[in-house]
Amino acid sequence: MHDILIRHGHLYAGEGRAPIIGDIAIDGDIIAGIGKLADARGRMEIDAGGLAVAPGFINMLSWFNESLIEDGRSQSEIRQGVTLEVLGHGEHTGATSDRVVRGPGWKPPRKRNASDW
Repeated sequence: MHDILIRHGHLYAGEGRAPIIGDIAIDGDIIAGIGKLADARGRMEIDAGGLAVAPGFINMLSWFNESLIEDGRSQSEIRQGVTLEVLGHGEHTGATSDRVVRGPGWKPPRKRNASDW
């Protein structure tokens, strides 16, 4: 018996290929099986028929600095499947504070919304 069984989903592996329709078995924080798992059972079973099931996506070019600080729950990214944000490239420095050493040409991030954080 698996902890979670996701059934009949359009499974994307993130490799650019067309999805397969299949099932995913999860035990704790481990993917225990992928494919046609007709004989498997789960404590919780989710019917993902007609839905895309994919691994978490990595946003390698994130400009999410300000909105992530404003709303630390990251809902706009999570709802699109992004589970990792790479910050601190280009003109953005990621999280900043008064203790950050500011080099020549440094500009503070543009603040869009008034907040008391």
